[in-house]
Amino acid sequence: MKRAVTLLAAASLLGFATPALAQEPAAETGDRLSQDEVIYFVLPDRFANGDTANDTGGYPADRLQSGYDPTHRGFYHGGDLKGLTEKLDYIQGLGVTAIWFAPIFKNKPVQGPAGDESAGYHGYWVTDFTSVDPHLGTNAEFKAFVEAAHARGMKVYMDIITNHTADVIRYAGGDYAYRSKADYPFSTLGGPEGERINPGFAGDDDPGAKNWAKLTDPRFAYTPVVPEAERDIKVPAWLNDPIYYHNRGNSEWWGESAVYGDFAGLDDLATEHPRVLAGMIDIFGSWIDRFGIDGFRIDTVKHVNPEFWQAFVPAMQARAEAKGIADFLIFGEVYVDGARPGPLAAYTHRDALPAVLDFTFQSAVRDVVADNASPEVLVQMLEGDVLYAGGEEAALRLPTFLGNHDMGRFSMFVKAGNPDAGQSELLARTMQGHAMLLTLRGIPTVYYGDEQGFISDGNDQQAREDMFASRVADYNDNDLLGTQATTADENYAADHPLYRTIARLSALRTGTPALRRGRTQIGTFDREPGLLSLIRRDPEGGQTVLLVFNTSGQAITRNVEIDMKETTLKTLDGTCPAQPTAPGSARFTLPPFGWAVCELERN
Repeated sequence: MKRAVTLLAAASLLGFATPALAQEPAAETGDRLSQDEVIYFVLPDRFANGDTANDTGGYPADRLQSGYDPTHRGFYHGGDLKGLTEKLDYIQGLGVTAIWFAPIFKNKPVQGPAGDESAGYHGYWVTDFTSVDPHLGTNAEFKAFVEAAHARGMKVYMDIITNHTADVIRYAGGDYAYRSKADYPFSTLGGPEGERINPGFAGDDDPGAKNWAKLTDPRFAYTPVVPEAERDIKVPAWLNDPIYYHNRGNSEWWGESAVYGDFAGLDDLATEHPRVLAGMIDIFGSWIDRFGIDGFRIDTVKHVNPEFWQAFVPAMQARAEAKGIADFLIFGEVYVDGARPGPLAAYTHRDALPAVLDFTFQSAVRDVVADNASPEVLVQMLEGDVLYAGGEEAALRLPTFLGNHDMGRFSMFVKAGNPDAGQSELLARTMQGHAMLLTLRGIPTVYYGDEQGFISDGNDQQAREDMFASRVADYNDNDLLGTQATTADENYAADHPLYRTIARLSALRTGTPALRRGRTQIGTFDREPGLLSLIRRDPEGGQTVLLVFNTSGQAITRNVEIDMKETTLKTLDGTCPAQPTAPGSARFTLPPFGWAVCELERN
């Protein structure tokens, strides 16, 4: 039980009230279920620079060759695995139990047209799927990081990509518009009237190896051209053959092109091809075998055919089981807009993904806390949990989040939705969002820097600030929440109010079974900004926790329904009345954007 003790001791030292543990979670990573975790998501390049010698990755110092330019938000800044390992005390002090980091595979250092280049600091432009990017360190340093995290009882989740590689393949003629299968079938050269090629190929709906062996000419839509200098750049070597790519031009983000098109120019793998499937299983299975990691976040899931996932996921689960990893978490990134769970839940049925990154949760909390929508939006989202394969039990395993490296930070949405609000209100709203993240169902995922009050100017590059002292002017002119610091300073303050709040609530969650595994029961709520109450009940131990939120800017005093047999309310966070006002009703007084977490007990 050393892990639970460590978390609670850290909270106590920082001055937090430590929650009473109804039962302690297992300390060993292999003993914990995924829904017991609190995840910290980090971009290694932007977190801590432990070794300045690898800043250029061993490439020439020219920024267009090395990709290193710490003054530009789109280039490498120097963070690495050594720095991440050295900051594990800071991360663990936040109360998180698992670390998910952006891809660490070797990337193409620089891509983009002349004058608009950027670097692969984010990790999504892979050339070598078997090695750590030299800007971030070595395979040995990754092994050391995993071992250091595991020694602390912390799990490690890798971010992986199967949809595409770096942009290496060019098309003869320089046109990159999407060309459909109807207008450019596999059977002809450059259109239906062209020369017949690939005789006997029955189409990509036939997954058989014999069928795909007849697809030998990749020129059906475009003639792919690989620059001589990059002919052998990809690892494993089979990735250098254009026959394993769709070669149909850039995605238009809808219809057929969403699966067969190049993602913003990146080389789109033909994931229907049995060689690609087998190759990806071997690639990512080897990371499990070699390093004993605890799970995968899968990038760009919606741009890959469902049959791929139906085979890939069980293969990864089998590799993890053979390695002795009991609960290997696999969650897919499926971007959906809005708080309707249906489109997201479809991927847990058709594609057989065990979990997906919960964009509907992000949208619902953003609507309620940042954009002043009715709490009913959150209620409707939670009522949709039955739509996931496995229903409400499966929803407990959905990683939830408030903001990220693609869409921007939660505090940015709060500021945009409340342009006249002062710093204290923005901080209060941001804290309430994190209170929801850490007490509602799902696996809470904290985006690095949010605990230091970072406010991004936008999405993508603008939301990827440095934790160490930054030299990027676009970052350093931002006011941060809860501090006088800017990103021009290093920001690892354990006394930051957001850090303290997240650490306190993480410890509470870790020590409270109902917050980790409890089903959700909808309570009392308003149809305008105001009251929202929910009950979470642990199905095994029976622990019952009441959550009460005030999503408005005015203090409220309201009655909340509870079970008539419940006679005592014990405060876990915030302020709870000691007893019901009457059987079946408890009266709460909450400040603007306040909350209370109460354990309900029966005599």
